Amino acid sequence: MAEYDAISKRLIQTYPKDIVYFTLGRDDIEVRAILETEQPKVEMHRTDSLILVRIDGEEALVHTEFQTTDSTDTPMPIRMAGYKIRIIEQYGLPVYSFVIYLRPNAGRRDKGRFIQRLPGHRFFVQYKVIRLSEIEGQDIVAGGHHGLLPFAPLMKRPAGMASEEWLRQCIRRTDDVSLDHATKVDFLGGLALLSGLVYEPSTITSIISQEGLMDAIMRESSFAQYLKEQGIEQGIERGVRERAIEDILEVLEVRFGLIPAHPFAAPIAAIDDLQRLKWLLRAAVQVDKLDEFQRLLNGDA
Repeated sequence: MAEYDAISKRLIQTYPKDIVYFTLGRDDIEVRAILETEQPKVEMHRTDSLILVRIDGEEALVHTEFQTTDSTDTPMPIRMAGYKIRIIEQYGLPVYSFVIYLRPNAGRRDKGRFIQRLPGHRFFVQYKVIRLSEIEGQDIVAGGHHGLLPFAPLMKRPAGMASEEWLRQCIRRTDDVSLDHATKVDFLGGLALLSGLVYEPSTITSIISQEGLMDAIMRESSFAQYLKEQGIEQGIERGVRERAIEDILEVLEVRFGLIPAHPFAAPIAAIDDLQRLKWLLRAAVQVDKLDEFQRLLNGDA
């Protein structure tokens, strides 16, 4: 799926060292370059990543394939065998190959190897399989490898923690990371989109709304179009509107003792125009009397 390909590729390009750490489990590996994987001679699927590294003084390649679901047209072992041979042919370097499965039920039958058993023509290719649902997410959230945070909601949550609370914790941790604004918004947008593989859009938008992050993600994330296609953007818009209505009613309750059954509570809740709701919220804070707010609500100002 193009949206998940785009997220994975951008995270690799931005934080290649974090992906190398995640796959090889070592922090002492030098990342030399991210190599182009769409060259005609290599003929690799565009979602693959190929990172040139130096391990123990020797150059090698780290090849990673992100899979949302099981490969059906061509079995993954055959695909990986083809990728690995072409990479070796192209670069003449040793290759560490990984398949990372995003969905919880994907990759259960992938044994991480291709074997041809013809006598005299035996052929064996091995690669590592990583299923995110089997990775302890708390280790990623608590660690310093920020490039992995958008994948954390797909990982195993701490024992006894509800799934919604785990998603909330992942969002808060990502929001707390010291990044420039544009990068952080993209991270949050990517996290929201990836979360859709295991969470309902309504759950994602509810939590994002409660954390006060809707506007930035909806308007500034480069993944906004993908969010819209999955219905998450519409959910964010609904969340912004609902939050604005709640804020207006709460301000009026605190300042003027308004109760939920008040005659003009329903008209406020029926407003669809977000800009008008924001204007009414400012008015609720500034007016001196409830009657004055009611005139503004009725358009009598």
